[in-house]
Amino acid sequence: MNGKNILLGVTGGIAAYKCAPLIREFVKRGAEVKVVMTPLAKQFITPLTLATLSKNPILVDFFNPENGEWNSHVSLGMWADAYLIAPATANSIGKMANGVADNLLLTSYLSAKCPVFLAPAMDLDMYKHPAVQKNLETLRSFGNHIIEPGTGFLASGLEGKGRMAEPADIVKAIEEFFSAEQDLKGRRVMITAGPTHEKIDPVRFIGNYSSGKMGYALAEECARRGAMVRLISGPVSVKAQHSSIEVISVESAQQMYDAAMEETKTADIQILCAAVADYRPESMADEKIKREKTGEMTIRLVPNPDIAASLGKVKREGQISVGFALETNDEETNARGKCERKNLDFIVMNSLKDEGAGFRHDTNKITIFDADGSKIEYGLKQKIEVAKDIVDHIVSIIKK
Repeated sequence: MNGKNILLGVTGGIAAYKCAPLIREFVKRGAEVKVVMTPLAKQFITPLTLATLSKNPILVDFFNPENGEWNSHVSLGMWADAYLIAPATANSIGKMANGVADNLLLTSYLSAKCPVFLAPAMDLDMYKHPAVQKNLETLRSFGNHIIEPGTGFLASGLEGKGRMAEPADIVKAIEEFFSAEQDLKGRRVMITAGPTHEKIDPVRFIGNYSSGKMGYALAEECARRGAMVRLISGPVSVKAQHSSIEVISVESAQQMYDAAMEETKTADIQILCAAVADYRPESMADEKIKREKTGEMTIRLVPNPDIAASLGKVKREGQISVGFALETNDEETNARGKCERKNLDFIVMNSLKDEGAGFRHDTNKITIFDADGSKIEYGLKQKIEVAKDIVDHIVSIIKK
């Protein structure tokens, strides 16, 4: 933590009192701390207390009304190595998940280029509410890190899950994030992610249900471990967070193919996670197709280029290629066949038969099949954890 810049966002909850020892822990470890508070947070702990401990002025408003001095949320986001929001109330979590920016803390969040950590704190029924859980899942899908609350006595007098994690545990989580082994430092990683859209006419397309969450989680994990990442992404709603990720946005399979064939020239590792359409319409109508009187329409489809197979043909010695296979039947046979045909080092297989795996989920259950015939099975996990398993396997190949 020595030399790290920590931006601490304090929202209006009773757990705000824990921010005093939290700041002390960061400062003891050599970090510089700046604090942003919501107006309501000042009712739970005074800015003077936090300013004394952090040795920095406390920021609440967009500007100082006395002299017009501007508190730039953009500058704060660029200054920070990590943005920690603790406590993160249900109200602020909801606003963050939906892009609301009505105070300095939230505008700083939307401007942050650094990793973002949230330490939720609220009553147990609020924490369990489907709306709050959905918002937390949305924030996870954005790449934010959720530091799980603890279980115990709450301000309401009830007992259950909702207590903000203890300051020492929060600091430990962020410390472990920064101390992660840089085992991909200096390596160039190309990742394909998300779906492709194959246009039928100006308003319709052929696509699939891929959300891009798995590919983006892999990009974040590779970047966290020191890699320079080029993320070739189809149309998705998730965003890359790490500053070492460069996103190349594409729409069609042909566009993704062209970008991948260019990026493979310098990539040390290529992870082909996108759900690429196998076929596209032979021709695209220039105008919106109107319903015919017969109610029937025929669309002739032609094959798209096979990105993985094409990359396999030009694969360089020492270059590592990872593929993905989403299967519905004969899973192992199909996955192993694809691994061999496309000259992959290993393939990551998941089955639509497994609940919680595949498209639209924040979780995944995978099996890795190596080119040498070995097999590793994993349980159902959050996709950010699945990404760690996959990258660990890539590192194990590098170290052989």
